[in-house]
Amino acid sequence: MKIGIFGTGPVGQTLAAKLASLGHDVFIGTRDPAATLKRNDNDSFGNPPFRVWKEKHGSIGFDGFAEAARHGELLINATNGNGALAAIDAAGADAVDGKVLIDVSNPLDFSRGMPPSLSVCNTDSLGEQIQRAAPRARVVKTLNTVNAHLMVDPGQLAGGDHTMFVCGNDAAAKAEAKALLEGFGWRDIVDLGDIANARGTEMYLPLWVRLWMATQSPMFSIKLVR
Repeated sequence: MKIGIFGTGPVGQTLAAKLASLGHDVFIGTRDPAATLKRNDNDSFGNPPFRVWKEKHGSIGFDGFAEAARHGELLINATNGNGALAAIDAAGADAVDGKVLIDVSNPLDFSRGMPPSLSVCNTDSLGEQIQRAAPRARVVKTLNTVNAHLMVDPGQLAGGDHTMFVCGNDAAAKAEAKALLEGFGWRDIVDLGDIANARGTEMYLPLWVRLWMATQSPMFSIKLVR
């Protein structure tokens, strides 16, 4: 499958590399491709600059958001929460219309330092804002409750015996997203309902961040015990 990914940070890189290893034709996009390739400093997590990653993944296409959107039969928003709506706008309505758009981002606000707050919550969500910004896209919220490494390899924890959530307005789009998750190794996938349920998964993030701070590790997940 042709997959377009928005965002060249650690999440976008991890998803792109995994999907390419599974045989998908992957294209990753960013706001300013030239500036991204010129960066020489490590990112805030200590990862090398994007150009180093790109040299190791030559089969993965790279350009702007619009090019990634046009390439993909399925799209993934892996930008940070603050950049998500701008990325959708830059991609262009014609390039996203009718396509499944998996949103893995979170509306984290670091303007006051750690721990972050949420820039949108309670009566709205970033997932809903993305759906309103691209009304003919088929938005599915998922994977935003774990770190990038667990997104693509849940078996790193307890044999993958933990839970991932999906929500969105289109049942067929959620089925496509579920198939992608199963390709990563997810087995316990819970459908929460329509895209308004992104409020719940996004509002889990303040707890997620505090657990990360308390345990000094992002390698944990949720298990729904019935």
